[in-house]
Amino acid sequence: AEPAVHSLAEVLFCQPAMPSLGLALAFDADQLFWFDFPGSRWTPRLPDLPPWPLALETPAQLLRDATLCQDLRRGLTELATGEIPESKGVPVADVFPLQPPALGQPNTLVCMVGNVFPPAVEIAWQLDGVPVTRGVTQTHYTPTADLAFVRFSYLPVTLAADDVYACVVTREGDNTSVVAYW
Repeated sequence: AEPAVHSLAEVLFCQPAMPSLGLALAFDADQLFWFDFPGSRWTPRLPDLPPWPLALETPAQLLRDATLCQDLRRGLTELATGEIPESKGVPVADVFPLQPPALGQPNTLVCMVGNVFPPAVEIAWQLDGVPVTRGVTQTHYTPTADLAFVRFSYLPVTLAADDVYACVVTREGDNTSVVAYW
């Protein structure tokens, strides 16, 4: 058997469809932390992760990198506008339970949305065609190796035999939607 290869990646990404920046720290393509620029702090993706070691990078250093990223994005956008077509990915959504499903037992449905580019999608849940918002949580965008993004949404549920859950992913800007069912 081959040994497992682990990689630690810190990626600063400008979000072209939004006036904000993103910074994520990932291990083996799983996001561990994201940097909250307005709050100037690292935030763990999951609540039980230990806090970010403050001595590694100061918010001032990250802000310098973020400013450079914004300046580059603006300059490249000016040069490329009208010269090359805008790149867009078609989001792909998958819905699955966090734990093995059992009728009448609490569980969490996960909607994993991949191939997101630019990072500008809204994720909504429906139960039998009716919007559900209670308890819904979402992650920030995580960059992937193929230069796209992935985002997760979670819905706490108690599964019943006749329930039909839908994860509706709407791409901002052109309002196209992708739907995945459970």
